[in-house]
Amino acid sequence: MKAPLAERLRPKQLSDYLSQSHLVGESGTISQMIKRDLVPSIILWGPPGIGKTTLANLISKETKRSFFTLSAISSGVKDVREVIQKAKQDQGLFEQKNPILFIDEIHRFSKSQQDSLLGAVEKGWITLIGATTENPSFEVIPALLSRCQVYVLNEFSKEDLIQLLQRALKEDDYLSKKHIDLKETTSLLRLSGGDARKLLNMFELVVNSVDEEQIIITDQLVEEKIQQKTARYDKTGEQHYDIISAFIKSIRGSDPNAAVYWLARMIEGGEDVKFIARRLIILASEDIGNANPTALIMANNTFQAVNTIGFPEARIILSQCVIYLATSAKSNASYQAINEAQALVKETGGLSVPLSIRNAPTKLMKDLGYGDNYKYAHSYENNFVQAEFLPEDIKNSVFYVPGNNKREEQLRQFLKQKWAGKYKY
Repeated sequence: MKAPLAERLRPKQLSDYLSQSHLVGESGTISQMIKRDLVPSIILWGPPGIGKTTLANLISKETKRSFFTLSAISSGVKDVREVIQKAKQDQGLFEQKNPILFIDEIHRFSKSQQDSLLGAVEKGWITLIGATTENPSFEVIPALLSRCQVYVLNEFSKEDLIQLLQRALKEDDYLSKKHIDLKETTSLLRLSGGDARKLLNMFELVVNSVDEEQIIITDQLVEEKIQQKTARYDKTGEQHYDIISAFIKSIRGSDPNAAVYWLARMIEGGEDVKFIARRLIILASEDIGNANPTALIMANNTFQAVNTIGFPEARIILSQCVIYLATSAKSNASYQAINEAQALVKETGGLSVPLSIRNAPTKLMKDLGYGDNYKYAHSYENNFVQAEFLPEDIKNSVFYVPGNNKREEQLRQFLKQKWAGKYKY
């Protein structure tokens, strides 16, 4: 039985690798590492079907290193330790180079599983190459992340994928013997969602489903043979970003019906529950903020709850939170405030902290005037006294402008009363 087309067409050498010139081009980072035979531990981050596993294999082949592999889905701490021990033995018996341990979907490893890798990476028993479709900043523990270089693999372009199909027609022993006219590619590209593995295997499925000597690949034929009439959602391609954009904008626009619909699209598409919940936390602060401070608490609790519960029940918790956020008062005043403040910091640089509010832990600092004339708020009526907290060059600057909602209107009046004559609200 022949292997799937995606496997048969897997690159055998680095020069056959499609796209990712920033990594594997002549002056690419990974190409240069291979030339120098200096390969650090690496995290390859990119969408599915982009060639992470292939690249790890090619690095091993080009540098003539032993190659061990684990799947984070089916491996535990015991498996990790066994592979590390085997790698140590092989290194001692056969070679001086660090063996490569490739872990697919490393983001699925628990903290304890990731911890079990630290010693081996630190001591050079293995060179770790991890592959992930999720942001390593969130999914890989800091101690392990700090020991690895992270390289991002970009999505394939439309031209890359068409080139891959044409390569299959020309180079694959099975397909090259058939009379195939690749007339249209739109449906193949859309249904595969940028996943090269899925694209090739889908292409072969369509070819094998036609019992004719001359096979003309059209969008209509692909639609008929694949029969994918369910809601389409690609977790990493363009549609992923389109749908999360529609989801966020529906909540921001106070439309709970549209928000729940886009939530359902993501759930049915198999989106990671943590990704959805993280976006709700960001939105609760960026788009609601102090118009309803409880929104952030609600979103954060939702994140904790859905991680504990998981699908399918997590959908109920997400729905409750989404409806709450969509029907909440809105304000982006906090978001605008930090944007304005950061812009001014970039413009004005490191302005001096006013002497009155500097820390004075030593006698020398006190003698230099650190902390002089500091007004301790709790020593005054209503625990407040007007003082200067900004650098002299930007005093009286206003970054936070309360939004037009009931809660922040109260804050506006509070600030007007406290800072009359200094800040304009």
